[in-house]
Amino acid sequence: MSDTLVLGIESSCDETSAAVLRGERELLGHVILSQDAHELWGGVVPEIAARAHLSVLDDVVDAALRDAGVRLGDLDALGVTSGPGLIGALLVGVSWAKAAAFALDRPLVGVHHMEAHLFAPGIEDPEADPPFVALLVSGGHTLLLMVEAWGDYRLLGETRDDAAGEAYDKVARLLGLPYPGGPHVERLAGEGDPERLRLPRPMLRRDQAPGDTDYYDFSFSGLKTAVAAAATEAPPADVAAAFQEAAVDVLVAKTLRAVAQTGCPRVLLGGGVASNAGLRAEMRRRLGRAAGDDARLFHASPRLSSDNGAMVARAARFHLLRGDVADPAFSADAALPFPGLRS
Repeated sequence: MSDTLVLGIESSCDETSAAVLRGERELLGHVILSQDAHELWGGVVPEIAARAHLSVLDDVVDAALRDAGVRLGDLDALGVTSGPGLIGALLVGVSWAKAAAFALDRPLVGVHHMEAHLFAPGIEDPEADPPFVALLVSGGHTLLLMVEAWGDYRLLGETRDDAAGEAYDKVARLLGLPYPGGPHVERLAGEGDPERLRLPRPMLRRDQAPGDTDYYDFSFSGLKTAVAAAATEAPPADVAAAFQEAAVDVLVAKTLRAVAQTGCPRVLLGGGVASNAGLRAEMRRRLGRAAGDDARLFHASPRLSSDNGAMVARAARFHLLRGDVADPAFSADAALPFPGLRS
């Protein structure tokens, strides 16, 4: 099944995306349409997001098929993000995919959004295969995993409050920057001096030991509170720089703890925050210092780090080959459990 054609559909939040993937990494057509109406509200409005998906999904799929030079009838299977995410937005993609799969008599695979992010780097880099330590950082999730094999995931740590991407958005709002906040905070941070103020590194202490419940976990709400206080006294660029340095320090330090404890020098970054150049550079620098020539860092290009249909198609192909096909009662689940995840 090396030439299997899979259509992947993503509509979990505010990107409408479709992709046609042949085999593991031959991306024939790929369209991502980002919604900009949410800038007015400083965050995603679920009802607006769902209506936007509904109005453009047909055109997005048609464009992906046209770019790929194939028709719906040429597809071997369909994959769709079924959770987690905004339930209304998810239902748009799932309903479309279920109808298309039924009409075409093709198998349909429901895909977990965060598992799909694990597969994204491998579309561009054939060496981005397990085993690896995975740091998944997005607007809604921050997860630290040990991935022994595809479908076999051990949870090491997760956020106890705000996700990393959510923290970037909230800091952007505090600094008067547009939504989505990540790129704007990163850009402003490049103009500031992080040494002019010291912000806390929540849940990161030298006296922590591997058996402690917070050894791998994350927390960003206290950092956001510290930014709110600093923003009244320091220039915005310096606040952004200090925030980014603190957030990156926590993310990298926790990941390197996992590298040390598992003995695995291979790290994969996934999710929208993986596009942050400062995070990638610091992870590469400190991983190389810790693991030497054995160190490997994998991350997708910014386009495939965002929410996209290509990663959905790649994850769907994996589950298709395992026989994980959706039944007629299949639906979206805003709190979908991570498949294959164990503590």
